[in-house]
Amino acid sequence: MKKLIVLSLVALTLVLSGCATTGSASPTEKRNLVQNMRADTLSKLYKEKPDVKEQIKNAAGYAVFDNANVNVVLASFGGGYGVVKNNLTGKSTFMNMGEAGLGLGLGVKDFNVVMVFHNQAALNRFIENGWAFGGNADAAAKYQDKGGALVAEAIADQVTVYSLTENGLALQAVLKGTKFWVDSELN
Repeated sequence: MKKLIVLSLVALTLVLSGCATTGSASPTEKRNLVQNMRADTLSKLYKEKPDVKEQIKNAAGYAVFDNANVNVVLASFGGGYGVVKNNLTGKSTFMNMGEAGLGLGLGVKDFNVVMVFHNQAALNRFIENGWAFGGNADAAAKYQDKGGALVAEAIADQVTVYSLTENGLALQAVLKGTKFWVDSELN
């Protein structure tokens, strides 16, 4: 029974992580979906934290990802997609992400992440290597415009990260690793 629950939650994560990089849509349609997600996410972030707009304008670049995460007692799994924009060259790099973690948690959460790269080395390192490790503790109870979740902010290694919860009910404290990689189909 436990295996069935875990498999169901993993399947739910894959479904929630969006279809911008899956399904029968053409690469052009998928890129447009990702760019629309980027614009919507930035609009929401600027509404909550207007100063971020200037921060992104003056940065080497930024990334925006849509992610779904499932927490099952001692394990956390997630996946998503996004785009990195190099402000110096104007180039967009489409990427995917997957994450796994250990810690206490329960729930499902759909959220967006905005990363601001303060120098070119941090931006290049992210695109080329794409690994991120860290701890995370949060609580979210939100559906559409009802409920609440904080706009979380973290700064490390010349990168500022903002997390915005879209929908979900989750309570978690986990150590996790996230792998970001270039989407070969969309680039």
